[in-house]
Amino acid sequence: MLHTRTTPAERRRALRERLATGRLLPMPGALNPLSARLIQDTGFEAAYLSGAVLAADLGLPDIGLTTSTEIAARAQQTTRAIDLPVLIDADTGFGEPMNAARTVQLMEDAGLAGLHLEDQVNPKRCGHLDGKTVTSREEMVRRIKGAVDARRDPDFLLMARTDARSVEGLDAAVDRAKAYVDAGADAIFPEALAGEAEFEAFREAVDVPLLANLTEFGKTPLLDTRTLEDLGYNIALYPVTLLRLAMGAVEDGLRTLAAEGTQESLLPRMQTRSRLYELLGYGDYAAFDSAVHDFTLPPGT
Repeated sequence: MLHTRTTPAERRRALRERLATGRLLPMPGALNPLSARLIQDTGFEAAYLSGAVLAADLGLPDIGLTTSTEIAARAQQTTRAIDLPVLIDADTGFGEPMNAARTVQLMEDAGLAGLHLEDQVNPKRCGHLDGKTVTSREEMVRRIKGAVDARRDPDFLLMARTDARSVEGLDAAVDRAKAYVDAGADAIFPEALAGEAEFEAFREAVDVPLLANLTEFGKTPLLDTRTLEDLGYNIALYPVTLLRLAMGAVEDGLRTLAAEGTQESLLPRMQTRSRLYELLGYGDYAAFDSAVHDFTLPPGT
């Protein structure tokens, strides 16, 4: 009702165990706690919080303007609402290796199951835009080691993202990924791969869980789950899909409302009141409230 029925430690173990099966884990990106509840209700086994989505929700571009404490606070709102493990985008760790270390503990405290840190420099850019700059391999290794040292729960997943493919080439990105694993990364997120052959090259070179980022309108083809599973990938990430769907529907609805002067024609496209109440668990709250107000002390107490 007001909170999840599982602990963060249980959700972290669940994510680790799910990745250990070798089966592909589809992971949609939530845009708020209510959409995260819908991800759970639809039957998905994990959810994601994208830095780009969290920034966009604040009306900001994805260029490192948000802070670690802002992101942790937003994350806690989501982890309170669902029993799924949640992975979060922690950008570059929000500063130097010491900042990355603090970020890990903030995200642990927020109830998350894991995070990924990337090897861009600040100000960062969206991973599918040109003009990115990556930090040195040595600096990123220090970032990862700081994160590993700061982690208190060994089940909290530390994933390293490399943006080097579009800056230094595929071979350099693979070499970086290997160095990040040696530094203690539990999993690798190779950003902006250009095709199946590149996905395959990463899988052959790196022996830890791999994430495929299937963001729309980017540099990576939108591979289906069967293809990704055949390639040996562990997570299929859909980071901004729900935001794009929602904002497209909102924009269309506003144009219709402005043109027609009524929302009548939009009703078939809306989530109904009853479905919203079902998703929110209104019945559970009503039963709880009635039980509280109907309570009477037994005689003699």
